[in-house]
Amino acid sequence: MNDREVAEYLLANPEFFVEHAETLATVRLANPHGKAAVSLQERQMEMLRDKNKHLERRLAELLRYGHENDSIASKFNRWTIRVMAERDPYALPRTIAGGLLDIFDVPQAALRVWDVAEPYAQADFARHVSEEVRIFAGSLSTPYCGANTGFEAAQWLAQTAGAGNPATNLATSATDDPSAASSETAQTTESIALLALRDPEGAEDAPTFGLLVMGSSDPRRFHEGMATDFLTQIGALASAALSRLLPR
Repeated sequence: MNDREVAEYLLANPEFFVEHAETLATVRLANPHGKAAVSLQERQMEMLRDKNKHLERRLAELLRYGHENDSIASKFNRWTIRVMAERDPYALPRTIAGGLLDIFDVPQAALRVWDVAEPYAQADFARHVSEEVRIFAGSLSTPYCGANTGFEAAQWLAQTAGAGNPATNLATSATDDPSAASSETAQTTESIALLALRDPEGAEDAPTFGLLVMGSSDPRRFHEGMATDFLTQIGALASAALSRLLPR
């Protein structure tokens, strides 16, 4: 009999070791953790211990993910309350971005809204946005996360810093030159997240009216392949809140 036939026989006849219990103690196997041989029973126990260790590590990992998700959910709830409590539509964009910084510890955040109602046309958040950015925002069916490869929208983070907005953790340089602060911010934005703002009551392909940008000097803070469930919820709630700025 070859190895395969022996294995098939034992699988087909599990009572073999019941009828020949002494075999379990007499069969000697190589010990993977040393030179000494061990019995079949000892080898089985070793395999079970290894399996239990793997399951324990997996359980610890799942518990860690659960705690992280609970923490994020709690932060999302606090951010939602802050956004909903903002009664001044003009201050709403700053409240949204500021909440991401304070509550989610996002290092940099900024947003732009276009085609707004006339009372908000001269606001900072309604600054000119190029057609390229609008087209790119319209192509985002899910949040973009990845390296900052020179996105035009990433410059908004630098402009926000240059305006003295606490939306970044960078202070103005010793020369008090806003352009210097903007340059420093742009250089330290290594990873970025882009969330399209669109009609909350429309379909996924509804026209966009804005773009929310988050950045970090940590290249792994926003990375390709990361889960985007909470980012999607942030984008949806921000869209619903900021729709108040659009013409009715």
